[in-house]
Amino acid sequence: MTEFMHASFGITDFWTYVLGTIFIVLLPGPNSMYVLSVAAQRGVRAGYKGACGVFLGDAILMVLSAAGVASLLKASPALFHVVKYVGAGYLAWIGFQMLRGAVRNWSKPDDASQAADATVDRSANPFTKALVISLLNPKAILFFISFFIQFVDPQFAYPALSFVALGLVCQICSFVYLTTIIFVGAKLADAFRRRRRLSAGMSSGVGAMFIGFGAKLATATLG
Repeated sequence: MTEFMHASFGITDFWTYVLGTIFIVLLPGPNSMYVLSVAAQRGVRAGYKGACGVFLGDAILMVLSAAGVASLLKASPALFHVVKYVGAGYLAWIGFQMLRGAVRNWSKPDDASQAADATVDRSANPFTKALVISLLNPKAILFFISFFIQFVDPQFAYPALSFVALGLVCQICSFVYLTTIIFVGAKLADAFRRRRRLSAGMSSGVGAMFIGFGAKLATATLG
């Protein structure tokens, strides 16, 4: 299988890439935390809308990596710093918004009829928001800059095929993981609809994690 992938798609160390991708996908990140939060408070349909935003965002990052943007960021530390600080600021802003909403709802009594406006902004489009989060996701940015491109054979005549094959592996792993997250979140949805404080507690925890993701991106290096 490994020899076939190398011969047909110009991929080096295919199984190392697969295992590395699985472990990286399983690490908690803003993509998965946002999809979980949306699925838990707005249901499976909204969760999949968020997941589709993640898939598109990752696909865009893959295309940029294949187009040489990863090499450009490596060669231009100033540009990389601009990208990472903008991303860090946006993730931190989302975190503060979640914390503010959680604090506002914490003191209100549990009421199933009021669950619709608990802690998630229901006017926000999960697809659009997840897309922006994905594009500014520190884990994804560093993955596609520092890890993804290492497995493309520079001597292969059709590198686009290599990137497509690697991208499909990444998207399949992401789809399986986010589907699991969505249905876990949906199982929690009824409890969150009945208990405003439980929903606020989750929102505050996810918000704190987003602030942490922003801080991590702000201190990230290309290595």
